[in-house]
Amino acid sequence: MAEIMYWEAIRRAHDEEMARDPLVIAMGEDIGVAGGTYKATKGLYDKYGPERVIDTPISENSFTGLGIGASFLGVRPIIELMSVNFAWLAMDQIFNSAAKVRYMSGGQLEAPVVIRSPGGTAHQLGAQHSARMEKVFMGIAGLRVVTPSNPKQAYGMLKSAVRCNDPVFINEHELMYNMKGEVPDSEYFHPLEGSEVTRQGRDVTLFGYNISVHWSMQAAEILSKQHGIEAEVVDLYSLAPLDRAGIRESVSKTHRAVIVEEAEAPVGVGAEVMAIINEECFFELDAAPVRVSAKMVPTPFNHTLEKASIPNAKDVVAAVLKMLGK
Repeated sequence: MAEIMYWEAIRRAHDEEMARDPLVIAMGEDIGVAGGTYKATKGLYDKYGPERVIDTPISENSFTGLGIGASFLGVRPIIELMSVNFAWLAMDQIFNSAAKVRYMSGGQLEAPVVIRSPGGTAHQLGAQHSARMEKVFMGIAGLRVVTPSNPKQAYGMLKSAVRCNDPVFINEHELMYNMKGEVPDSEYFHPLEGSEVTRQGRDVTLFGYNISVHWSMQAAEILSKQHGIEAEVVDLYSLAPLDRAGIRESVSKTHRAVIVEEAEAPVGVGAEVMAIINEECFFELDAAPVRVSAKMVPTPFNHTLEKASIPNAKDVVAAVLKMLGK
């Protein structure tokens, strides 16, 4: 195992897959000469050249469509959208082309394309650069959606996504690129389906994904040390499909659930997880499931207001204590 940063893990996956298969290309804004806004493609332009590491214009709809079209012919593009906030501009290509082409062609065409993009609330980037769009992508039939919470997942998921014949959207978080973690020295492929129990517990399950996994882990430690409450933490690294069996198994063990998400609550990941819980393990519940989510406001630029608009570990602790009547 080597301890490397999240961005280094993504870069390593790019490098290995491009070295293995000449049909793997990378494309996006500033990913070539500049090495990417978050350094995820640093050095690859010099190694593989401008035909395989393609700097694109600021035109998400155009270059996303170009990559998806190339994937129909057997190319395996890794498309980086510099900010998920501007994925809206590429939604027609993602929604109507990549996600639907296999079904609409009766299996004659596939779109083995990877679209990866940073998102989430970083530090004072304002409302138009702080979107949490995972709930939009997970509602698109035909599209896989994964969201790594640590460098090992970031490395293994990208490698698995490149070799997958389905279109895959990788939802990364801007605050995690400099996070360090252990990544296997040897080649590693992370599943694109499932979930992971990152902390065992008996009293309540905290469901999180990407950055909210870390808030949940912090909350679980506080609950254990200060209140004697043992929370189980489940990392929902696959948002489409969600791990219904894993959700059911944990709730059947703890009989309580708190879903933690950085996004606004309506029509979100938390809402879908709650629906699964109500449909599949309602009679296992000792309390109604609870969501911890962002305020329903455009993310403020002001630092104090920005912090107040999104949840944190203390909010998770408060939700659990309220659920347990403490």
